[in-house]
Amino acid sequence: MIKLAFLVNRVPGMSAEDFQRHHREVHAPLFTSIPEADRYVRRYTVSHPVAAENYPEPAHDGLTEIWFDTWADHDAFFASENYLSKVRPDEPNFIDFSTVGVMVTHETVVK
Repeated sequence: MIKLAFLVNRVPGMSAEDFQRHHREVHAPLFTSIPEADRYVRRYTVSHPVAAENYPEPAHDGLTEIWFDTWADHDAFFASENYLSKVRPDEPNFIDFSTVGVMVTHETVVK
């Protein structure tokens, strides 16, 4: 299984609340609405920071994680016309691409 982790920040001028709302209520439903999400994506999550005493301020405004069974599934999803014409165009509406952190992982569940 292949997992992509995207650490994202909001576009300048957008409030944290508006970013989280857009990520959860606009972008995530858009992502999951395309048929390729059902066909190729094993799991998809969006996460946002919460206030936590004795922890530093978060370095990012959000985390998106996407799991695929294979690289072929990954490639088919991101090359699909629905992703390119419907989902991808929404990303600049709330994500500051100059600060995105990406990690491609092979997830191992330890416990």
